Amino acid sequence: MSIVEFKDVTRIYKSGDHELKALDGVNFSLDEGKFVVILGPSGAGKSTLLNMLGGLDSPTSGTIKVNGKDISTLSNDELADYRASTVGFVFQFYNLIPTLTVYENVALVKEISKNDLDPKKMIAEVGLIDHLQNFPSELSGGEQQRISIARALAKNPKILLCDEPTGALDSETGVLVLKLLLSMAKNYGKTIVVVTHNQNIAKMADVVIRVKNGKIKSCEEQSSPMGADEVEW
Repeated sequence: MSIVEFKDVTRIYKSGDHELKALDGVNFSLDEGKFVVILGPSGAGKSTLLNMLGGLDSPTSGTIKVNGKDISTLSNDELADYRASTVGFVFQFYNLIPTLTVYENVALVKEISKNDLDPKKMIAEVGLIDHLQNFPSELSGGEQQRISIARALAKNPKILLCDEPTGALDSETGVLVLKLLLSMAKNYGKTIVVVTHNQNIAKMADVVIRVKNGKIKSCEEQSSPMGADEVEW
């Protein structure tokens, strides 16, 4: 069943007389519960596409449907509700609040989500239940990223959006984070969308979307994606 549908989506940014077409007539759909990789070089339009899906930006033209609702027509207040209830975000840099403990960082989602999951359970899922009272500065980069994933999952979103989630990590820690994302897609039925320029990550995806110059070059389903341990890094 399709959870996401982009139809003829264009995004143009204007600066004076200059126009930049970040997305140019994008069309694709995604099924629920898939691990999706959006692949392309810097400046290809990957992050713009992710921001559109996350309700952080709106298309200049075209429609973006999530669960059958066109989010491109939503008001600012409705988009805020959409971000709170439907999508979770994991960024390259962890965006944890340094003055809050691990538990407090994850439990923050209770303030915005109406269907949140237990923070301790999500912290346990990422293997850091012994660090509930630690502060972010006491954790490694990989541990901080795992906590950011726990926080995103605690919102209980339908879609988890990850922008270069392993970009600031060494390869070994990056593999651990990717294995965690794969298991979350399988165990919780989440649709996980990862933006990256890393070809190796694409080998693990159910669906690979290749983007270049704001256009979709291909959208391919992989019948036998590799596990994180199978990929040569």
